[in-house]
Amino acid sequence: MKKSYIYFVLFVFGLLLNACTYDFIAQEKVAPLDPTVDILFATQIAPIFSTESCTSCHKTGGQAPDLSAANAYNSIKSLTLANTAVPASSLLYTYPNPANATVHAWKKYTASEAQLVLTWITQGAKNN
Repeated sequence: MKKSYIYFVLFVFGLLLNACTYDFIAQEKVAPLDPTVDILFATQIAPIFSTESCTSCHKTGGQAPDLSAANAYNSIKSLTLANTAVPASSLLYTYPNPANATVHAWKKYTASEAQLVLTWITQGAKNN
């Protein structure tokens, strides 16, 4: 009787160990950008905003800032969303940043988009 009880306990313990699974979310690995290569607003930054994830709300007549292709740069500058003195504190970078879980929960940048936006602001947030 005691032997069958030990086998039963080992069997249940084995089932418990095999039943546990862990799902790990792999974080996007982002290679550092070369700071000497200019980030272009028209071809690299504006397309981030023109996706449906941003312009579904931030469009002409919608919620500020207007991130439609024709108005994005002027809206960013007029609302001072890009702080070139302290780029990492820019609202354009911090608000939809994937690391920021407290605000803008609807849509976020990917890690590579966030790095691209931060580098663009660091380079002076030019309309190029």
